[in-house]
Amino acid sequence: MIEIGNEELYWERLRTLPRPGEENFLAFYDHRLGAVFTNPRLMLIPLDDHLVHRGDGVFEAMRFEDGAIYQLDEHVGRLMRSAAAIDLPCPVGPEALADLVRQVCVVSAAAEGNVLVFLGRGPGGFTLDTRECPEPSLYVVVKRFPRKAESFWENGVSAVRTRIPAKQGWMSQIKSVNYLPNVLMKKDAIDQGADYPLCFDDEGFLAEGSTENAVLVDRDGVFVVPELRNALMGTTLKRAMNLAAGFVPVATRPVPEDELYGCREIILLGTSIDAVSVVRYNGRVVADGRPGPVSRRLRELLVADRKAHGQPLRA
Repeated sequence: MIEIGNEELYWERLRTLPRPGEENFLAFYDHRLGAVFTNPRLMLIPLDDHLVHRGDGVFEAMRFEDGAIYQLDEHVGRLMRSAAAIDLPCPVGPEALADLVRQVCVVSAAAEGNVLVFLGRGPGGFTLDTRECPEPSLYVVVKRFPRKAESFWENGVSAVRTRIPAKQGWMSQIKSVNYLPNVLMKKDAIDQGADYPLCFDDEGFLAEGSTENAVLVDRDGVFVVPELRNALMGTTLKRAMNLAAGFVPVATRPVPEDELYGCREIILLGTSIDAVSVVRYNGRVVADGRPGPVSRRLRELLVADRKAHGQPLRA
């Protein structure tokens, strides 16, 4: 017979229940409670929040270090655009949200970290009907930044074509919490013995990675960004295009898979990796099998840009 508990038993069990990874969770904010907390065992989302059981919500992930956060306005702006695309109101405006993010980072007392913002339809029931949810939910979480060894960039990474197709149409332009395709892409890459997956659209053109944008330097030395018809424009990609334009020609066009076998460089771009070279694709060596000069230079510029243009956490 299953045990029937009371409120006291619930809280006792909750306080003593192991929480995998809890040492990496530093602070969180729950808009329903209106406060920031630092005990990760209290970091709970109601099961009836449509964010959880329907994937009805959007999110952003940012990076902070040395008392400043990078591209805060760009991330908040994209969150608001994603929310508007699914008719999901945010309980606070962009400026108030940016201030909340900064405050949670400060409370974490971390010198560096990742901060994630989740905006959901809110709790209220378990159907598809959004009318169940009287108020949207808003959560902000700060976690430790998993800093990579320098060898990650010095050696480069491997990538493989994933068997999971790219997201289609307008859904690919929304940074929703429904990341099941992304999870399956990453799993598929690992199952195939590679570090990162690359997905392709129905016409066979390169789309993106599981959480990274992919670009290449073609045979003519042009920095090529795939047309993002079925991929999300990353904040790092957008900044990288501007930085790359200062030292290499930049173009946007469809990229067929065959081109990846003859290009000079394949580069992955993302918040946590900046820019890293793919040195093996589908088991084949890319160019000379070493990180290329554009990737190395672009990483230097992105690191410098983050240090120069981060927004202070404290006023």
